[in-house]
Amino acid sequence: MLGFFAVYGNPITHSKSPFLHNYAFTKLGLSGYYSRILLDKGTNLRQNFLSNGLSGANITLPFKEEAFNQCDEVRGVAQNIGACNTWVLEDKNHLVGYNTDAQGFYECIKEYKIKNALIIGAGGSAKAVAMILQSHNIPTTLINRSVQNLSFFVHKGFECYVNSEFKPTCSYDILINTTSAGLNDNLLPCDESQLKELCSCGKYAFDLIYGKCTPFLALAQSFHLSCSDGKEMLINQAALSFELFCKQKYNKGNLEIQRIASFMNEIL
Repeated sequence: MLGFFAVYGNPITHSKSPFLHNYAFTKLGLSGYYSRILLDKGTNLRQNFLSNGLSGANITLPFKEEAFNQCDEVRGVAQNIGACNTWVLEDKNHLVGYNTDAQGFYECIKEYKIKNALIIGAGGSAKAVAMILQSHNIPTTLINRSVQNLSFFVHKGFECYVNSEFKPTCSYDILINTTSAGLNDNLLPCDESQLKELCSCGKYAFDLIYGKCTPFLALAQSFHLSCSDGKEMLINQAALSFELFCKQKYNKGNLEIQRIASFMNEIL
């Protein structure tokens, strides 16, 4: 048995990750199983992971920073991001954290020829998106509804504002919603008039939420921006996570990751 895996989040019933991973296990003839776990806020993530006998997991809102803090070791880009969306258990009790969100996102937008970006939100997903954009020398500004969590980005050299104090002085090629606004409600991630001003001179809108046209994307579409939800990012990060889950027994590099992604795209 390769192992048991799961995705943690709150909310989590919307997650398509079990379909993606279980389909890939089947297509590749691997004996793994992947499920969802709703984690109540305040519950110890690491303790829950170990008590469930998992070999690996994905972590989504709002636990990515907690996942980073509870690892025994953090590898790769996650070290600079400060948030993990993937855990792999090694040697029975050594918990290793990774971040596949960052590269998963960049694969979606790398052909856009973006000159600058605006990120809405300042959580774990925003960290992944901001740091991968910075690594590709794309000037990036962040806005958040409160000053909380912005200190990380200020320290990393980003231009940051509280929503209510933000007055754009330039246009942004891409607007990226990393908040949960629109996931289970009809909310916008920031003030409507503010968002309309940003959309009026933007080119692209990207929402990390997948499987629905959020109010953010609907507004962007009304201004004729090229819009994308998080489906492709979901598949990209899932394929990268899948390879990490299976690397001890199954590791054939980037071409195999592309094949895993193509399998996952079949089922979503």
